[in-house]
Amino acid sequence: MAHYFVPFAEAKQQPTILVDSTGLQAALVLAHWRGAATPVALRDDTSSGSVLRALRALHTPGMEAQAVSANHFDVDGFVGVWSLLNPALALRHEPLLRLVATLGDFRELDWADPLADDALKLVCWLNAKEKDLFYPPFGAPALRRSEAEASAEKFAWFLPAFGEILKNPELGRAAWEPEYARVRRAIEVMQSPATRLVRYPELGLVVVHTPEPLPYYALFGPTSGLDIVLSCYNGQRYELEYKYTTWIDLESRPTLPRLPLNDLASRLSSLEKPPSTWVFDAITDTGPLLRLGGKKLSKAQRYADPDQRPIEQSSIPAEVLEKEVVTFFRKGYAGITPRRYWTWAEMKAVGGLV
Repeated sequence: MAHYFVPFAEAKQQPTILVDSTGLQAALVLAHWRGAATPVALRDDTSSGSVLRALRALHTPGMEAQAVSANHFDVDGFVGVWSLLNPALALRHEPLLRLVATLGDFRELDWADPLADDALKLVCWLNAKEKDLFYPPFGAPALRRSEAEASAEKFAWFLPAFGEILKNPELGRAAWEPEYARVRRAIEVMQSPATRLVRYPELGLVVVHTPEPLPYYALFGPTSGLDIVLSCYNGQRYELEYKYTTWIDLESRPTLPRLPLNDLASRLSSLEKPPSTWVFDAITDTGPLLRLGGKKLSKAQRYADPDQRPIEQSSIPAEVLEKEVVTFFRKGYAGITPRRYWTWAEMKAVGGLV
């Protein structure tokens, strides 16, 4: 029985498999979002991974529903929807599709994997065509439509086009090559003596010392298994970020909860030469940033690569900043054990927000 895509607004009118989304009484949910009703046996780090598990399962209640939907368009969600509509081809390319979903959502990949290069090409193709034909993530024009409504047009274009690019990424070279080349150059920097990583695994923290801001696909590559990244660039420019791995229900390993960054921002602001102050995003943001600046970035700017946004120079030396960050998380995580499936209420309680 073949599946077909329906816009999110139409999903409630029929039994529907919901991918990478919540907010709907669906026949089956295949999503890694925190608290999503994904069957235990199908849970995976990515929503696409849950879809691929469902395709391999002998019988999964709800898979008989023919309609498939999602409330937004991104790499992981798209790959999951496409896989349901093209099960034979998806299972044939399962390892590559898993890498594509991981790179798209977590921005991390082991570049020694023989399929990693093709995964990068496919993600860059998706990114480039999305920007060229529609709009970049969180960059929708001021339309009187929700993302759920607007994203249906993206699915309508990408669903029939992706299969040929998956089978032969070279067909999409004209689109993927500019971003691909930029990321490959940045990967070389990350793998060079110019870059130094300091890991604090007990905190889920990694400190990356590298000369200039880089694309996420390169920057986060060697941070796999860790959830907080402090990026330190030349000229005392810094950003601290909670990775997306702690916004979703990660299946493969336990994690620590996100801590609110109010106190750390206040402490760093007190060390900064006036009038500079540190600003931060709420822990419920997909990738909260702590950074120096007079005002917060837009969601589109936060989602964009670090080398595509301004990063101000701090008066705090890198070694002092690293010490303050480590001290903050050591104190905040004292007595807390990593585990799976934190609820937002539990995270807020740990951080004293409720």
